Amino acid sequence: MLNQNQTPLLDALKANAARLHAPFYTPGHKQGEGISQPLADLLGKAVFRADLTELADLDNLFAPQGVIQEAQQLASEAFGASQTWFLVNGSTCGIEAAILATCGMGDKIILPRNVHSSAIAGLILSGAIPIFLNPEYDPVLDIAHSITPNAVESALQQHPDAKAVLTVYPTYYGVCGNLSAIASITHQYNIPLLVDEAHGAHFAFHPELPTPALVAGADLTVQSIHKVLGAMTQASMLHIQGNRIDCDRISKALQLVQSTSPSYLLLASLDAARQQMALHGKMLMSRTLQLANEARTKISQIPGLSVLQLFSPPFEGGLGGSSGFVALDETRLTVTVSDLGLTGFEADEILDEKFAVTAEFASLQHLTFIISLGNTPADIEQLVQSFTTLAKEYRRTNLTLKSDLWQDVFTTKCHPLHFSPREAFFAVSEILPLIQTNQRICTEIVCPYPPGIPVLMPGEVITEPVLDYLQQIQAMGGFISGCNDTSFKTLKVLKI
Repeated sequence: MLNQNQTPLLDALKANAARLHAPFYTPGHKQGEGISQPLADLLGKAVFRADLTELADLDNLFAPQGVIQEAQQLASEAFGASQTWFLVNGSTCGIEAAILATCGMGDKIILPRNVHSSAIAGLILSGAIPIFLNPEYDPVLDIAHSITPNAVESALQQHPDAKAVLTVYPTYYGVCGNLSAIASITHQYNIPLLVDEAHGAHFAFHPELPTPALVAGADLTVQSIHKVLGAMTQASMLHIQGNRIDCDRISKALQLVQSTSPSYLLLASLDAARQQMALHGKMLMSRTLQLANEARTKISQIPGLSVLQLFSPPFEGGLGGSSGFVALDETRLTVTVSDLGLTGFEADEILDEKFAVTAEFASLQHLTFIISLGNTPADIEQLVQSFTTLAKEYRRTNLTLKSDLWQDVFTTKCHPLHFSPREAFFAVSEILPLIQTNQRICTEIVCPYPPGIPVLMPGEVITEPVLDYLQQIQAMGGFISGCNDTSFKTLKVLKI
């Protein structure tokens, strides 16, 4: 057992920041001496004294032998991995590296169609061929859940030459599928299960939270420590266990997608966040769960509002081991506002502007909130009060939405993949008005953000349901990202 009280990287950074010396190395501001005054006024000088480069005492991220190696080993033990890599380019680079390390040009990888855009980037970089699975869909709530074990088993029977399976656990809504069953099926083919666990870094620290991906049998998982724990934005970790993945390939892949000038502020924040959770994680998560349950209970009692729960109204897929919804992260709160006659986008704007309550993201019918160790009882009180007032004073006539539009969009018959994402991304393209793009091949990534799930990707056929969905999202206040034209009046398509 390692001493989880230690913070080797944080301690080394603190010592070097305090050391008096003449700096003739990067960064150019020289420990804050050359920083602009407005920025110094905002952040103070201390943070810049610690903004250092790869000095001898601070180790090297790409060949760690000192304090970074020690910090990563401590993280491995705390999170239950056999090896851990610190990430300074977010979980995005971890997902990309996971695909690059397991798939080469033309190799097949099985993954959900509602995967994050970082996985599409990994397909483009690697040249891998996606075998997409439709996630289980709840038409009552208009929410996509996880892929099911049955879907994974069927895909592997049809594509036994696949090199890996990748899944999202939990989803942006906090929904968890049956990862243990998916791992068991995947391992029958002796290939690795890769998990985008960006929103599940806290699972390892409380028994009332869903099973951590590694405990469920994942071979590799990527976690955004900054999203739900106490690290700085962009600071994440990649963990592996077992022998199905070559550690050297992970290290080499990360060298391709991470900065060669990593921020030691981000790295040290990972070391500190790990220590905090290793020592106090259960207590912090107990308090967080208590706050979340208070919010869930009170908001669910407000007329016109409902919250996503594990046993929400049943849908066609049902609940249970074979479904895409077997557990829910109770710290993730999704509130359905459509019965108030409001879209999620409208409610989001009202809460933000009128009540100073800001959600993680809005969708057509819902608002989703992340309740974490940084929230306070006052935050919960403000959240509940804002929804109480919203329901009383901003209710409108019933909202009419095409509730099955999302389902229409995410069926493979609507927009089949005619080229690999890499082929289409690098192909000669042209820009056309939206009205002229129906049935053309898309060459860019198009997704409402957040949560960053692509509705179109390079190689897919553009269809009317897809265009209708994106235009409806935009008309109701959503933001379309990834595409060249941010106004979403044109699209890049394969040139004929």
